[in-house]
Amino acid sequence: MRGLYEQTDSRTRRRRFIAAVVAVAVAAVIAWFAWASISTDLREQGAESMRQVILDAAVQCAAIEGSYPATLSYLESHYGVTVNHDDYIITYEAFASNVMPTVTVVPR
Repeated sequence: MRGLYEQTDSRTRRRRFIAAVVAVAVAAVIAWFAWASISTDLREQGAESMRQVILDAAVQCAAIEGSYPATLSYLESHYGVTVNHDDYIITYEAFASNVMPTVTVVPR
């Protein structure tokens, strides 16, 4: 009778161990997907914030100087705009000095 009890106890422990390993693996996969989703959202929000900062500085420049700046580098040097060129691809297109520039910011 004792041998049967030990065998059942061993199987129960093995099943509990496997269940724990599976639960940890599932939790790790869920955490990884959550991290990837949050990371993507933060990068997109950062890009939109960067775009808005550039547009606000362009409007401020137009209000002070009477025309929109021709280049993004002008905003960086004269209006304190700090652009993270390593994390974002930025296109700044100025059509004319009296037309608001088109700004596109894309995370790398």
